[in-house]
Amino acid sequence: MKRPFWLLCSTTITLALLASCETSKPTTDVSATAGSTTASPASTGESMESNGIRLTPFNDSPKFPEAQMQLRAPLAGSSVPSGEVAFDYLITNFQLTKMSGGPHMAQMANSMKGQHIHNIVDNEPYTAHYETKFKKAIPDGQHAILSFLSRSYHESLKHRGAYDLRIINVGNGTPPATPVIDVKAPNLFYSRPKDTYAGADAKRIMLDFYLVNTTLEPGGNRVRATINGSEFMLDHWVPYQMEGLPAGENTVKLELVDSSGTLIPGPYNSVTRKFTVTP
Repeated sequence: MKRPFWLLCSTTITLALLASCETSKPTTDVSATAGSTTASPASTGESMESNGIRLTPFNDSPKFPEAQMQLRAPLAGSSVPSGEVAFDYLITNFQLTKMSGGPHMAQMANSMKGQHIHNIVDNEPYTAHYETKFKKAIPDGQHAILSFLSRSYHESLKHRGAYDLRIINVGNGTPPATPVIDVKAPNLFYSRPKDTYAGADAKRIMLDFYLVNTTLEPGGNRVRATINGSEFMLDHWVPYQMEGLPAGENTVKLELVDSSGTLIPGPYNSVTRKFTVTP
């Protein structure tokens, strides 16, 4: 039996409305991580260039949103004997010593030992560790310890569960009245580049840093990166590829600044490092 014309029209309109509602549903960013201090992805792929140096953000590395790291020892605020400090981590959903894969593993310096932990004491150059337990010599005194998970090519995991920042005291001295760092304040830590880059590793060199208790955004807090005297304002917390660096000694200065470009107070929020590029 034929349907009345008005019923056919009604059915067509209903289907069209349903299709319209379906296509207008908001999409979900599957790369987002609950509790992450990471700013929104860079508006991304846009390079900045100054004096022959090109800086390109990237955000397409393999994701590990479920990776978690817990530093079980030394305890936050504890005092430990002088000499080598014993570290003990619990890591879940992330495999140390595994190659990270992804498009950037072959483009930049990559550790042949695989994924690892970056351990930073007082914002000094990090040490890389491929096991959850190790000992590390630390001078007497109070120290800020930042630990975070790293891909095999040294790019940090930036969500909240992937890092730990704490203060410890080494030796028998009396802890200072004012802690070496306010662990609840905005803090910047330097990670890469580091040491010497040669051959293919020198073509693209990663700039990566770690932020705690802050985000970056246009019109908000930013990182001012000065590379061999050329200034770049970074308003997204992502790694950057540096290209066009000259052979010899190179210098990177990183500063955590507010919307007006004023340095945000903090013992490590301005840091300068040197690294070497060889032909």
